[in-house]
Amino acid sequence: MSKQKKHILSLEQDNEYEMIGLCSHHNDYRLVWALNENLKLAFSKSHEDFFVVTKKGLVISNHSLYEFNDEENFLEYFLIKNKNLGKYLIPEKPIIDYFLFIYGIDSESLEELTQKLKKVTSVLAVFSLDPLALESTENLVFR
Repeated sequence: MSKQKKHILSLEQDNEYEMIGLCSHHNDYRLVWALNENLKLAFSKSHEDFFVVTKKGLVISNHSLYEFNDEENFLEYFLIKNKNLGKYLIPEKPIIDYFLFIYGIDSESLEELTQKLKKVTSVLAVFSLDPLALESTENLVFR
């Protein structure tokens, strides 16, 4: 009898987005209003929150989610609140209040956006983050 071969399927997470951490003393709806006003974006609250689930499908936490699809520039924006009811989307970054995810943006436009974000009065601090450097990257599957 021949020995059975075991094949292990491993999936690499495709992080095709840019990630920015925002600190703000405002509630999510107030921050979104400021971003829409100052950056000429059109964020709107998603019909559902962003849920963090275990591999078995159990919900660990839910977080406010705002979306904006810029069809003209082929960009997608997602703003997610980091902390809700004592639970974090990204536990290793507890000082960050919100995470902004942008799909399809180039590095030059990202730098320009970062500079504009720093000028928004509702934003206290802006951090460029590498999703691959975070242990909780598996929490970020939302597309």
